[in-house]
Order: sequence, then C-alpha cells, then structure tokens
Amino acid sequence: MPPKAPESKAAKAAKATAGGKAKKKKWSKGKNKEKANNQVLFEQSTYDKLMAEVPKYKMITVSILTDRLRITCSLARKAIAILIAKGAIKPVVMHSKQQIYTKTAADDEA
Repeated sequence: MPPKAPESKAAKAAKATAGGKAKKKKWSKGKNKEKANNQVLFEQSTYDKLMAEVPKYKMITVSILTDRLRITCSLARKAIAILIAKGAIKPVVMHSKQQIYTKTAADDEA
C-alpha cells in the first residue's frame, strides 16, 4: 500500500471538526437516601412518650429510640441516661459500640 500524501494542518483540523461529536455521558444522580429529620431537643409530647412507653420495651438501644421516637442519637443516649437514673431500665450488654438495655424486674411484675 503506497504511503499517504501528507496533509496540511488546516486539513487535519477540518477533518477533526467534521466528524460527529460524541455526546457527553450524562451521569445519573444515583440513589439518594431520604434524610431523616429527627428532633434535637425533647418536646413535651416526646418526653411523655419516653417516660411512659420506653420502660415497657423488652429491648432498648440508641437506634431503637432514634427510630421509634424520631430523635437524634445523642438525645437518645441522654434519654437512656435519664431512664437509668430513675431506675426504669437496666443494662444487659455494655459494649463500646452497642449498649443494650431492658426493662427492670419491677416493671415485669407490674
């Protein structure tokens, strides 16, 4: 096959622009998780629910309180501290990553 004749720079540029431009790939936004809008302070209704219902739960953890009462994790930890001080709940497992509590024996009998 004979060698091609050299092209001028202008001809090369014209060839480059003449070709169909590829469309840029549009990236999907991905799956976005819905942001939880949890309370950062206790409202009176939430505090009343905490005092009435939570000591009756069989298993109490920070994540359970966060999910059921719609409060932040730090507020759930404070709530657990309040319940322990009142003697409403007792610890079962005290691991550094996950603390599990349960109702006290006095609540079981009542």
